[in-house]
Amino acid sequence: PMPRLEVPDYGQISVADAIALQEEMRQRVVCADDATPIRTVAGIDIGIDRVNAIARAAAVVVRLEDLAPVEWVAVQHPVTFPYVPGLLGFREVPAAMAALARLNRTPDLLMCDGHGMAHPRRCGLACHLGLLAGIPAIGVAKSRLIGCHAPVDDEGGAWQPLSDGDEVIGAVVRTRAGVRPVYVSTGHRVSLLTAIDLVLRCTRGFRLPEPTRQAHRLASGLSSLTAAGSATAGCSSPLSRC
Repeated sequence: PMPRLEVPDYGQISVADAIALQEEMRQRVVCADDATPIRTVAGIDIGIDRVNAIARAAAVVVRLEDLAPVEWVAVQHPVTFPYVPGLLGFREVPAAMAALARLNRTPDLLMCDGHGMAHPRRCGLACHLGLLAGIPAIGVAKSRLIGCHAPVDDEGGAWQPLSDGDEVIGAVVRTRAGVRPVYVSTGHRVSLLTAIDLVLRCTRGFRLPEPTRQAHRLASGLSSLTAAGSATAGCSSPLSRC
């Protein structure tokens, strides 16, 4: 069963304190592989309705062996932290934690639509969420936040290191020929090479890997999946605020 997760509230934290907390969390990020086998992957996507200050977060759990969805949930959660570049985790992580808290079983890996170590303070969304949830995590972002890289060959599976100075902070991965690459980085308890391998194993005919692609569709209201359910139970419930 999914252990009880505490949903953080960052409404009273200052920008300076948020930066200090990011720096502290960075020291706890583990960039090596966890010993636990990975059989299920939860794609995490969060969208923000800025007019109403509401985040819509989706978690779609798939089996790694065949990428079939086995459980999914979408929730709405108030956004209490201001928009500050580099601190998006403080806006999005509470909603993501609220979604994870409604899953019936703990996934083996979180695949987040966002950055992990490929972040100015090496603590993007995937690091933040992996640490709070206590689950291995990786970041798969659609655009670059920081770093430089060599050109990536135009073939599926090609990649180049993403570097900030002398430090490798991620990888630029072309998931299939003819599409723009994605930016992969360690979030927590996963090495970069394993993160690249998992992203490629989870890709099926689209630019984005299936877990985050399905989560994005669910969070955006484009998916045929209901707001909450499972492949076995076939249950559904209205989207609710947590």
